[in-house]
Amino acid sequence: MRGTIERLSDEGLGTIRASRREILVPYTAPGDVVEVARWRRKKKKLIATDFKVIEESPIRTEPKCPYFGVCGGCLLQHLPYEKQIEFKSEKLSRYIGTDVDVIPSPVIYGHRNRIDVVISTGGIGFRRYGTWWDAVDIEECPVFGKTSRKVLKSLREFIEDEKPTLYEIRKNAGFLRYIVMREGKFTGELMVNLVTSEGKLPESFPEYFPYATSIYWSVNRTESDVSYGDVERYWGEPFIREKLDDVTYLIHPNSFFQTNSYQAVNLVRKVAELVEGEKVLDLYSGVGTFGIYLAKRGFKVEGIEINPFAVEMAKKNAQINGVDAEFRVGEDKDVNSLSEYDTVVVDPPRAGLHPKLVRKILKDRPETLVYVSCNPKTLSQNLKELSEGYKIEEAVGLDMFPHTPHVEAVLKLRKV
Repeated sequence: MRGTIERLSDEGLGTIRASRREILVPYTAPGDVVEVARWRRKKKKLIATDFKVIEESPIRTEPKCPYFGVCGGCLLQHLPYEKQIEFKSEKLSRYIGTDVDVIPSPVIYGHRNRIDVVISTGGIGFRRYGTWWDAVDIEECPVFGKTSRKVLKSLREFIEDEKPTLYEIRKNAGFLRYIVMREGKFTGELMVNLVTSEGKLPESFPEYFPYATSIYWSVNRTESDVSYGDVERYWGEPFIREKLDDVTYLIHPNSFFQTNSYQAVNLVRKVAELVEGEKVLDLYSGVGTFGIYLAKRGFKVEGIEINPFAVEMAKKNAQINGVDAEFRVGEDKDVNSLSEYDTVVVDPPRAGLHPKLVRKILKDRPETLVYVSCNPKTLSQNLKELSEGYKIEEAVGLDMFPHTPHVEAVLKLRKV
């Protein structure tokens, strides 16, 4: 089957029409002429698995990563960055129902402060696109930066010398599972976290990473294929630090932090700009990314987060920054009165706001809501539900994830 790519789907895949069916073709651009030989069905969608580009679109650019087209990490490196921004702006505008500009990332290579690399018998790298069982062997990840080459070289030397067993993904066997790199882009500090199954780690392991600020060994004691586990031991510093403007954050292997530090600066600044009044509730507060930044600017902040470890980290972050912000463990749907706060900041997971929280917001009617979203679809659903009591006063997108179809949104909602 031959056709011309008409547009990109929300997932960043090119689309062609075959009679009444739409086929999604990865790594293509609008204007490409493609020939599709085979496809597979995934959740009612048809995705091309055997295809070739017969004629390239004039809008294409040369990808910087040598693994582009097989690695499942980046889908849009073949598009000029301004075209990526146009795609994300159109996508957000469609879901929100008003024109939304997207702020480009200040850095589009070397921007990621975290990558999770699988250590498998098939390769040390990232999952091959469309598979869970296969990995693309890599030497370096350009979106993380040059440090990735250094760490992976050290890892391979360790494997060659000590000969530990590698992850057999299909069998869920093998000792080494993942190596997770985290880097403070504004501090230069590096954390290396080796995730294994249960077993004995050779004592020599930390000697291969003398340049790392913090080295961890974590053990995944479950049957799940995940890149985290219980901390077994660490060498060097217990945390690395990252800075966003004048705020310092501690990063631990098991704590979440925005993965693009350069754009995270713009994100916290935008949230601070939209907040009104004096008293702020930071829901889904995590390690205090927004709450501590706001407290540093004179707001009286309370944070609520379901994860006890994240709350512990938020309290540490408040302490090292010398701010008086309160963080406690709690669920989004179990908040007391919201009406006592001037602004409520919400940064929910991809599933969006809990229905009970939506009802509570509409009942208590705080004056201002600042909604931070990583999922335009659930954001759109929540905005419809909130529209009986709130109107959009400002909406902006931020490209936290260059070369991927994902986009962050920040909205200011005013009580009507």
